[in-house]
Amino acid sequence: MAQRRNHYEAALEQFLRQSGIPHVVVDERRRALLEDVSLKSMDFIVYSARRPNLLVDVKGRRFPSGGETSGHRWENWATVDDLTSLLQWQSVFGQDFRALLLFAYHVIDPQELGKIDSPFLCDEKTYGFYGVWADEYRAEMRTRSPSWETVSLPTAIFRTLRAPLAEFL
Repeated sequence: MAQRRNHYEAALEQFLRQSGIPHVVVDERRRALLEDVSLKSMDFIVYSARRPNLLVDVKGRRFPSGGETSGHRWENWATVDDLTSLLQWQSVFGQDFRALLLFAYHVIDPQELGKIDSPFLCDEKTYGFYGVWADEYRAEMRTRSPSWETVSLPTAIFRTLRAPLAEFL
């Protein structure tokens, strides 16, 4: 396993390895230059037996997010750059690949485990992995912060578009 400072990505990599799913870890330290445009790298290329192969950008979030009284659970924000770059990579890789935003939720409250499909234990932390096709996300996204150039989905829409990672593999 590659050395990763991001525990969300490390957990996904361990999941893929343990599941025997072919994948490539992308070196994120450098941005690619394509047709004079700088593109953020995806995190993984995952080969899927059932669907198109996946170009995956991991978004790590705590579950539930916010404080005890916030009521937030399914944070799903991303940057405009995340989506723009990921969809550009989809175009470059062609029809056998599809861009996926993968939300890796670190379950910080054990009482919330019942809300997570197929929890995965990695380094004494529990995760839930949920994907949303990047093009479907883009079609429904709302501006979250103009100054930070972040977007998100309303919770009800996110619940209809997301699926456990297993459904994409």
